[in-house]
Order: sequence, then C-alpha cells, then structure tokens
Amino acid sequence: MFLFKLISFLLGYVTILVTGDAPEKFINMAASRGISLWDVARSGDGGIRLKVRVNAVKPLRHMARRTRCRFRICRREGLPFYFARLRRRKALALGAVFCVGVLYLLTSFVWFIEVKGNEQLSSAELLEAAAEAGLARGVPKWQVETGAVEAKIIERLPLVAWTGVYLKGTRAIIEVAERTLPVEEDRQPAHIVANKAGLIKEVLIVSGHPVVKEGDTVVPGQILISGVIPAVEETVPGAEPELSRKPGEVKPAAYVHARGIVRARVWYEGYAEVPLIEEGRRLTGSTETRTSIKFEGKEIILSGSKNIPFAHYEADTLVKSLSPWRNLIIPVELITIKYHELSDYRIERSPEEARRLAEERALQGAMASLTSSSRVEKQWVEEVQTGRAENLVRVKAVIEAVEDIGTVKKFKP
Repeated sequence: MFLFKLISFLLGYVTILVTGDAPEKFINMAASRGISLWDVARSGDGGIRLKVRVNAVKPLRHMARRTRCRFRICRREGLPFYFARLRRRKALALGAVFCVGVLYLLTSFVWFIEVKGNEQLSSAELLEAAAEAGLARGVPKWQVETGAVEAKIIERLPLVAWTGVYLKGTRAIIEVAERTLPVEEDRQPAHIVANKAGLIKEVLIVSGHPVVKEGDTVVPGQILISGVIPAVEETVPGAEPELSRKPGEVKPAAYVHARGIVRARVWYEGYAEVPLIEEGRRLTGSTETRTSIKFEGKEIILSGSKNIPFAHYEADTLVKSLSPWRNLIIPVELITIKYHELSDYRIERSPEEARRLAEERALQGAMASLTSSSRVEKQWVEEVQTGRAENLVRVKAVIEAVEDIGTVKKFKP
C-alpha cells in the first residue's frame, strides 16, 4: 500500500467528484478497465468522491459519457503539480533553493563549543588553547583538525592528562581528564580546639602537644592539642641524672601544625510539647491560580477567577516586570497569585498519644544536631512537669554521643 501511494504521488493524482444517474456503473466500468481507484466514499450531495492517477483522467471521460455521468476535479496532488506551481512562481522556487543552500552552508561551521570534565582548569583556558590550534566559533568544520587541537591542549596545559575533541553537527565537544596532583601539606602553625563542650574520652596525637587528657571537661574554644611544643632543657646522653643537664642550655619551643583526634562524650537535648486538644487551620491541597497584567494602575485578569473560591487561604505572589530599555521604564507588570486553601481542624488526643508524639518530636530535634561522625551511646526521654494542670504534654529528650570535637585553629607565632 505504501509503495502504491508513493508511485501515485510521483506520477500525480487527483480527487474527483462523480455525479449523475449511475455513478456506481461508472466506477464498475473503470475498475473493469484496470483503472486504480482508491479512497472511494459517498459525498453529501449524492455523488461519489474518489482518487485516481492523473494519467487515467482522459479514459474516464469516455466512460462518463457512456454511463451518463459527470465528474469534476476537486483537488490535484503529487509531484508534477508541485513542479507546475513552482514554474509559475520562479522567485519562490529560487528562494527555497537559496534558503536550503544557506542552511547547508551554515551547518558546515562550528557555532557552539562545549567543554566537559574540567574541574581545576577553567573553560576559558581550554577554549584559548583550542583557538590556537584552529578551533573557535565560526570556523569551518573542514578546517578543524581534531588531532592537532588535542595535541595543542595537552602541550599548552600540563594539568590535562587526556583530551578528546569531537564534532557533532554545528557543535564541537572538548572532553578532558585532569591529572590528580598531590595535596600540599599545610605547615602553618595551628592548634586543635574544641568546637563544643564535652567530656574527653580519647586523645590520639599525630603532631603537637597534648593539653587535655581522658576525663577532662572542656568548653568550646578550649585548646585540646597545642601547636606549640614547649621548651625543654637539653641533656647529655649517658651521663648521670644530676650531671646530664646542660646549665643554661634550653631547647627552644617549636611551632607545628597540630594533628590528631580528640573524641569526647557530648550531650544533645531536644524539647517538644503536644496539646491534648489541637485546633487550627491547615492546607487542604486545593489551589487556584490567577494571572493578571497591570499597566499604569489598571489590572486586567488574563486567567483564573476574579473571585477567590476559598473562604480561608494563603497566597503566594510572583511579580515580573519588563527590564528597562535604555532610560525608558515600561510600567507593565505580570502578576501571578497562587491561592492555597485552608480548612479548620480539631484533634483530640489521649495523654498517652500526646506523650508518644512529643517523644518522637523531641528525639528528632535532638538527632538533628548529630554529625556524621557521631556515635550514639545512650538516649532517654523524660516528661517535664510544671506542677499545674494544662492542655500540654511536655517532653525533653537527651542523646549521649561520642564524636570528634576537634577543629583546626591557625595562629601566628
């Protein structure tokens, strides 16, 4: 069927409307003569509409006279008719050919350059190196040698371990893999200080002088491992203890970048209160959006209802203005307001339900303060009593955790 329609399009075909005393006889006679008819359907005025190839129109005229029918051409389709229209519109045909040629020419240039894989190097550095090898925006693709561009980038930028240059349509892609350089060790003198209060549990020293020991209580900002190695008197190896000291000779203090781990027990608290009877308003999920345009104090609604369909609601407003053009400010604003419906609610809880919910919220509040290195040792909750009857259940949660509380603080000797 597809091949038949393709051949009909190449040869040209017409849609005709057959009317008369016996259009069915006309169709049967045409079919018996081997003429291909398709899309045969009755029209509203009693005739029959069908399609036939253009080379069969002349034989159909004789059949129409013999069957006392008439037909008229309603529509002409196919390649021959398109060419005939173009011959009558030479300027249009030339314009179409010119546009196709220009589009083809434009697709032969590089208009976009995309850089991938760079983290330490900037895209500007890579584009500059590529431009030296002939790859830049507006360059014909046939002048770009991808191998030369890759070699130039590696030669110009030693940080690049591998690069690949690809041309896809009007886009050039520069993909790079950077070398991993060793991180230079920071040697500036520094202390390790506490970033929170706690009870010291363990001190592991890589470099520096310990200031605290296991069991000490520390406060935020207190030095845990000092970057100052205190001065000591030099001794003579192998001598008697009382003769080993060198009077007046003291080894000077040294300044180092303190390193180590100081783990301590820390405590986090969370508090929550839940009412036995809770009343208020909350979102229902229903929304209504209204968009309007405001010009010189006049507002015109473009979409949405003029009257807000909710008795209680919250509104989010977004206002967009036209950017100033030179010194001209255009007083036009596009206003979008989204209304969120609110409804009244009332919840009654038993004391047990309220306490369970308060415990969950208090624990969540305490957990939110934990860090990724925290290891929870204990946790407990307790109800806070105020000594008077009230509509609230108050709960406090406490979490005991062990974590590294040290942080680096640099100093100048």
